[in-house]
Amino acid sequence: MGASETKNFFKSVQFIIGLCLVISSVIFSVAFYNSRITTDSISVTGSASQEVVSDNAKFSGNFSRIIKLSNLKSGYEQMAADLKTVKDFLAAQNIVDKDVTISTVSMEQNYDYNQNNVSSTEKDYTLRQTVEVASSDVTKIDALAQATQSLINKGVIFSVSPVEYYYKNLPETRVALLSAAVADAKRRADEIVSGTGKKVGALKSAASGVVQVLPANSLEISDYGTYDTTKINKNVMVTVKATFDIN
Repeated sequence: MGASETKNFFKSVQFIIGLCLVISSVIFSVAFYNSRITTDSISVTGSASQEVVSDNAKFSGNFSRIIKLSNLKSGYEQMAADLKTVKDFLAAQNIVDKDVTISTVSMEQNYDYNQNNVSSTEKDYTLRQTVEVASSDVTKIDALAQATQSLINKGVIFSVSPVEYYYKNLPETRVALLSAAVADAKRRADEIVSGTGKKVGALKSAASGVVQVLPANSLEISDYGTYDTTKINKNVMVTVKATFDIN
């Protein structure tokens, strides 16, 4: 390799090294800028809750008869008589028709697994009809569920499901709690940076979490949210993940 070629070679190497230094400097500057952005903000989760009382309730139950296929006609007659008894019972409890939903009669075959469903044995069938009552009068629905023993006393085979309690103003309550949750996040951020000599600045972003509707005095939250229907008194809780500037 001649002297001129060697000189050109070293110039090329110097050019490449210089270019690498420039690129490295740019990468370092970008990384430093990004790190400044990260350290100049703080993300905190805040929460807020409110105790509420259910303002809607749903009662549900069903009555049934077990019949042989050959007695299908009399079975439906029994169901019609039971339905009248149920309607009289609801009227006596001051339940209005608009709050009541009654299904049609369903029929399902009963299987006797001990007898292996022998074809020579006449099969049993269950006739069933469901009743639902939904009302904003929670106290009335609660009393209704307690009074169903009178139906059984009259010969109706009536089965009751637990009363479900709802809170219809949940959307409005959730909106009100969101601002309180952001304020709680701000207080937590202030506590975190209080010893650093900096101050929490403006809100950069906020994302709400799932809504938790819990029984009063319960802390059994779920990552996917929960909605308790078993208790009249409830606790509505929301969370917010908020990011603030740090000055």
